[in-house]
Amino acid sequence: MIPDEIKLPIRAATEIAAAHGIVADRCDILQNGSTLVLRLTETLVARVVTDRNGPRQGTEWFARENAVAIHLAYHGAPVIPLHAELPPGPYEHLGFAMNFWQFVTAVSEIPDPQEIGRTLYQCHDMLRSFPGELPELAILTESVVLLEDLERRKLFPVATLRLLETRLVSALVFLRNQPMQALHGDAHYGNLMNTSERLLWTDWEDTFVGPVEWDLASIIWNARILEEDQMKADSILLAYRAAGGAVDPEALHHCLIARAAVMSAWYPILYPDPSPERRMKLQFRLDWLERV
Repeated sequence: MIPDEIKLPIRAATEIAAAHGIVADRCDILQNGSTLVLRLTETLVARVVTDRNGPRQGTEWFARENAVAIHLAYHGAPVIPLHAELPPGPYEHLGFAMNFWQFVTAVSEIPDPQEIGRTLYQCHDMLRSFPGELPELAILTESVVLLEDLERRKLFPVATLRLLETRLVSALVFLRNQPMQALHGDAHYGNLMNTSERLLWTDWEDTFVGPVEWDLASIIWNARILEEDQMKADSILLAYRAAGGAVDPEALHHCLIARAAVMSAWYPILYPDPSPERRMKLQFRLDWLERV
């Protein structure tokens, strides 16, 4: 039974597909959150933004994501490609922004840390030649602005807001003076998919220009800080270096701090009714930011 609240975005996606000669023969819900992910045919996956009151509206984010994904797929990077049978878009229909991707078959094996480091470097290496314009340090600057909305809505105590602001501004001052290039922008395990073909990166909507250490901090943060699995974090970094990448320890330190602040700032938006486990993780990040 399809929930009533997602029937309209499903209709929007199927109508866009039909307009390009593709008839949906199924409606498998792969993800249902602020973004709805639907498998509509054997090969076609639609990603539809259903949070029409969230901080990100319109198709600008998808346009950047599409441009980066096209560039990376063209150069053979380990990424999930856009679907070949539709123009890349992005699309907006019935008030919903969306884009369309090739379906890939996920496998249950946990990604190997060395493969994570190696594939992230491959993406970074190919992103150096990306010709488009991307915002600088976007998720960090966006998070500073977001704090104003969180204060207005009283979603965090004032002391917490000041802590997050201090850590973000300090990190921005340092990172603006570091070498920058196009990045994934939100390189965590949820945006990695181990598939029957190989390990693939996905979800490039947060792409921006910044130091490579931002993506590395994003992928190792849980292992390094939350889980204290230093072997996993070190394996990712060593593989990244072995593939040809350079990692500045001081920049990585500032990015770890900034990543914790960004994730904390977005918690009330991403998880308006968090589970006890998510509340515990948020408090852990805030306590760590106090100490660091």
